Amino acid sequence: MPKFESPFILGGGSNMLLKDNIDTLVIHIDLKGIEVVSETDETILIKSMAGENWHEFVLYCIENNYGGLENMSLIPGNVGTSPIQNIGAYGVELKDTFVECSALEIATGNIIIFTKEECNFGYRTSIFKTSRKGEFIITDVTFKLSKINHTLRTSYGAIKNQLATNNIKQPSIKDVSDAVITIRQSKLPDPKVLGNSGSFFKNPIVSKAIFEVFHTKFPDAPFYIVSETEYKIPAGWLIEQVGFKGKRFEDAGVHKNQALVLVNYGNATGDQIWQLALKIQAKVLANFGIEITPEVNIVP
Repeated sequence: MPKFESPFILGGGSNMLLKDNIDTLVIHIDLKGIEVVSETDETILIKSMAGENWHEFVLYCIENNYGGLENMSLIPGNVGTSPIQNIGAYGVELKDTFVECSALEIATGNIIIFTKEECNFGYRTSIFKTSRKGEFIITDVTFKLSKINHTLRTSYGAIKNQLATNNIKQPSIKDVSDAVITIRQSKLPDPKVLGNSGSFFKNPIVSKAIFEVFHTKFPDAPFYIVSETEYKIPAGWLIEQVGFKGKRFEDAGVHKNQALVLVNYGNATGDQIWQLALKIQAKVLANFGIEITPEVNIVP
């Protein structure tokens, strides 16, 4: 059992894998509250405290017709940890609406304001996950959302198809949110029912040179253009191709509907989940020459 020299800071606990029990003081961040900072006829700045549940905050915004977060409906976790991961789903990332966050510097007790630029957001990462990891506790996050003329992003994934299934031709932000919820519930297990941390691996982003070699060998593989020099390949597809989708190894397994999700069927240890993850990484690398890395935080 690892012994930590300092307290362990816990948010919602949804995006981590504990490989073993930890022997230290655990501080759970449970700050509550939502407030309007300022608004115009077209936009609103809204601040949420760190302990608010992310999905409930998204629903609050939708109920008040504040647009921008609807594609990220049903993402597990709390608002305070959302900037750390730069959470995202269906073509939208936190950084798209992020304005700033307040963070307690653990070493000094000072509250520091981080702007979007200072957070150095990247794909599922930020300064809080890289160069300043473990130095801050985010206490609140401020977003800029639309009040009218919402920009709807429906082309990514199955949103457009789900809207068509729902017979919706002119969707509202609630329609998009409902579609996302339906899609996620059909693919992803409820962590309250079946233990999981959501998407375990990040979708790898590769250079154009690596992609061209990959695409020549696997012309039917799905991909997304990130930039003129980078391409994103769905990790779930890679994992499924090497035969892990739906596989179970005692109580550790890969979900039957979404190969990105590693699940605990009841009594798997954190280390057993981690060993399964390592096997998947090795098989994908051997078969495709592409490295997939965890999206979840591995502790310790």
